[in-house]
Amino acid sequence: MSEGEKWIRRGIATVCLSGTLEDKLAAAAAAGFDGVEIFENDLIASPLSPKQVRERCADLGLSIDLYQPFRDFEAVPGELLAANLRRAALKFDLMEQLGADTMLVCSSVSPAAVDDDDLAAEQLYALAALAAERGVRIAYEALAWGRFVNTYDHSWEIVRRADHPALGLCLDSFHVLSRGSDPAAIRDIPGAKLFFLQLADAPRLEMDVLQWSRHHRLFPGQGAFDLPAFVGHVLAAGYGGPLSLEVFNDVFRQADPERAAVDAMRSLIDLQERLSGSGPAAVRERVRIADLPPAPDLSGYAFTELAVDEVSGPQVAGALAALGFTHTGQHRSKPVQLWQQGSARVLLNAASQGTGCPGGAAVSALAVESADPARSARRAEALLAPVLPRTRGADEANLSAVAAPDGTSVFFCRTGADDASSWVSDFTTTGTALGAGAGLIRTDHVALTQPFDHFDEAALFYRAVLGLDPEPVTEFAAPFGLIRSRAVADPSHQVRIALSVALLRRGDWAPGVPDPQHISFVTDDAIASARAMRALGAPLLEIPDNYYDDLDARLNLPADLLAALREYSVLYDRDEHGELLHFYTEVLGSRVFFEVVQRVGGYAGYGAANAPVRMAAHRRLRMARTGSGPA
Repeated sequence: MSEGEKWIRRGIATVCLSGTLEDKLAAAAAAGFDGVEIFENDLIASPLSPKQVRERCADLGLSIDLYQPFRDFEAVPGELLAANLRRAALKFDLMEQLGADTMLVCSSVSPAAVDDDDLAAEQLYALAALAAERGVRIAYEALAWGRFVNTYDHSWEIVRRADHPALGLCLDSFHVLSRGSDPAAIRDIPGAKLFFLQLADAPRLEMDVLQWSRHHRLFPGQGAFDLPAFVGHVLAAGYGGPLSLEVFNDVFRQADPERAAVDAMRSLIDLQERLSGSGPAAVRERVRIADLPPAPDLSGYAFTELAVDEVSGPQVAGALAALGFTHTGQHRSKPVQLWQQGSARVLLNAASQGTGCPGGAAVSALAVESADPARSARRAEALLAPVLPRTRGADEANLSAVAAPDGTSVFFCRTGADDASSWVSDFTTTGTALGAGAGLIRTDHVALTQPFDHFDEAALFYRAVLGLDPEPVTEFAAPFGLIRSRAVADPSHQVRIALSVALLRRGDWAPGVPDPQHISFVTDDAIASARAMRALGAPLLEIPDNYYDDLDARLNLPADLLAALREYSVLYDRDEHGELLHFYTEVLGSRVFFEVVQRVGGYAGYGAANAPVRMAAHRRLRMARTGSGPA
């Protein structure tokens, strides 16, 4: 543990991860967690005795910070109280074998419970007294769906009335924030009474809070909750325990536990970094991570790489030429071509194995312009990004690359630098000077379809590793199902990545383009660029007249603009900030295509309203070419 990390411990509840208890403990330890919460169901299903679990955790370097949950205890009739105290005594025996000294008690949802705070306090006092005899503490938590106690301030009032040193609070960010409670008053609770802190993020949903909690929690930084502010209040109150994750999520509980544990750890490191930038000095110092370099400024894309083969390579090269790109360089030792227009650069890599199918093409790498590539690489490694091994010649650039969750390589570069991060010198010139082009200036964004299980992980990865800011999640109805999309971008919008995922896995019938990817380029005049590219023979996607008839009806655009949009198959969108004009190529290979965008005013979106039209047009071409449907 580094100097900066010794002040705060990190934990995870076993319920966050897939597998058996043994799988979960191994994954938590491998990801670098300091401790775990043992979820009772995991222990019940394990062949290990509590003593053996304690030994296994000790061997893995894990403390057992909490045993949970103990349900439906307080404010019940006397005969039920006696049964509950017996049940608790047996659990205390178990905890002694586990070596756990804190038990989570959830506010009751039992129909036998009554709405009586004094009775709840009296019975929790009795439980705490029994626990104290065994060297155990009780952390009382208000479930957001508790029958009578469902807010943290109510649970604190009961703990305050009970007034037993072995009774305190467990604060869970989901239970507090899902009900819209103001966490600021947490600062008024004595730190000594804050026994445990559980963290979960979540998207903003309008649904039953129990279902929201059980199926849709996320790791910090993946949802919509303001966790830095919440945790800041808890730490400012004097909380001294671990930052511990408790996330119920259907995807995480089916995923590889080692991968999910790394995602979880990355979320806590990212949360600590966000906390260290604000709040009281004592809080900032406790969460500071000394060996995590700040994210360097990014100034755009150095290049985007496409993996191609002998079939798709000439097709993509021909399309780039027709878009106004020039083949300016050839790699010294690898079958990689450099194509350029303005500062937009595309590499065609015939050595990569990432095309997915014969004749296919795929985005295999993206490279960002970093103010300090070496620092970017150190940061990525500190955030547990897999470092990719690379072979290079003696005089070739020493570029660092890490793997994104979907396998895309991410490089850190300084194109104009006179150092090892300058990759351009790896290419010998073709002798062809940059042509007039077709008005393209730079790369606007890269759009990547994510595997279903990695969508939230990918957004957090780019946020934490590259320092990009996530934009709100959007959903739209595509011709073949619902698509969820989320973009991440740096503050100056020089580096944008648009992530998308189909919400339901398809069966055998998949008429859309599978897992589409595209690279988008900026122009100052979309109509002029489309006209020039069409003259060069670019394979531009045709948009049906119905789309433009609807534009006319909805937006009443000037007649000359509408006519030009229609003639060159340029799509249009606008919002309160500005306008977007954009058009696409046909699909090259099986999944890759290009886009050209003109942003007018402050428009910062991606034309999501037009995506279904583009998808239908791509499908129509695919069906015609495969002979499986009408043109």
